[in-house]
Amino acid sequence: MGTDNFFILLQNFDYLIFDTFLHFYYSIIMEIKTAVNSLAALAQETRLAIFRMLVQRGEIGLSAGQIAKTLNTPNATLSFHLKELSNAGLIIPRQESRFIFYSANFASMNALLEFLTENCCAGSPCDITTVRCDEESLSFEHLSLMETTL
Repeated sequence: MGTDNFFILLQNFDYLIFDTFLHFYYSIIMEIKTAVNSLAALAQETRLAIFRMLVQRGEIGLSAGQIAKTLNTPNATLSFHLKELSNAGLIIPRQESRFIFYSANFASMNALLEFLTENCCAGSPCDITTVRCDEESLSFEHLSLMETTL
């Protein structure tokens, strides 16, 4: 291999390293922006209540009417909050007949949890799926309070 070919190879290698660096840099920036958008959407009492309700309901979800009735929220207000959660990618709307059903976007929720816990546990890998409330340690009073807030 001649020196000219070596320098072209080296130049291409430098470009590849730089291109890879930019890819990861922009991926991290986009991940941060996505996390900020998700957290901003959840940083409001009604939207947080909607999201928690949809997480509890599972993939079946709830219709907009059921959500409005449960939270005693006017339709226009509910529509605004559902739009914010949908724009953040936290909920998924689907049309069935004349009704729109909403369900939690569990992939998005898990990605947010992974982002938030990425560097936890002093750098040791930790499995967030093993962290759960111990139902036996909760008193009857705590359970009643949890049921009334949900």
